[in-house]
Amino acid sequence: MAKLYFYYSAMNAGKTTTLLQSAHNYRERGMRVGILTPRLDHRAGSGTVASRIGLQAQGMAFDRDDDLQARIRADIAAHGDLHCVLVDEAQFLSKAQVWQLSEVVDRLRIPVLCYGLRTDFRGELFEGSQYLLAWADELSEIKTICHTGKKAIMTVRVDDNGYAVHDGPQVEIGGNERYVSVSRAEFKKIVRGEGRIEPLQPPLPL
Repeated sequence: MAKLYFYYSAMNAGKTTTLLQSAHNYRERGMRVGILTPRLDHRAGSGTVASRIGLQAQGMAFDRDDDLQARIRADIAAHGDLHCVLVDEAQFLSKAQVWQLSEVVDRLRIPVLCYGLRTDFRGELFEGSQYLLAWADELSEIKTICHTGKKAIMTVRVDDNGYAVHDGPQVEIGGNERYVSVSRAEFKKIVRGEGRIEPLQPPLPL
């Protein structure tokens, strides 16, 4: 039975690597997959999904006002059956697009696997993550570690000197050089400014 899945984590946990591995597993079995990626994240080029360890694949770039169910129907009409849909950076989905993906599951009977952040650098839910948490059939956390050794569940945005920033737009595209994953306790310490906060250094790639 097809389901809507949400795999969530803090930054630098290997979400995209896991997505690309899933795509490989389907293709290895002769199945066709569709990969969706938000157009605003063009670090590797528009429509390209790339992991920190060098894996990459071409996907379909989408904007916030695109009808994803219609895009998937059009892809099936042009290229044949799809066995799975994978969504990278799913936190950038709109509420309407999460609903459209649920329709792909319920009406087209195609499993949809979404990978994304749960919260932003202020500790608040992204719109896409909010509705995936509400509507997905299955939720799964991809774990990563804070520099303190505890499980990291929050994300801190850093400036060019490595210091945490607390203001700015919710969406600012960046990788290891802009974001650091930390535990909730460390996040509170940083937000409250308790004690002396050293410049945060991004973790080395896995």
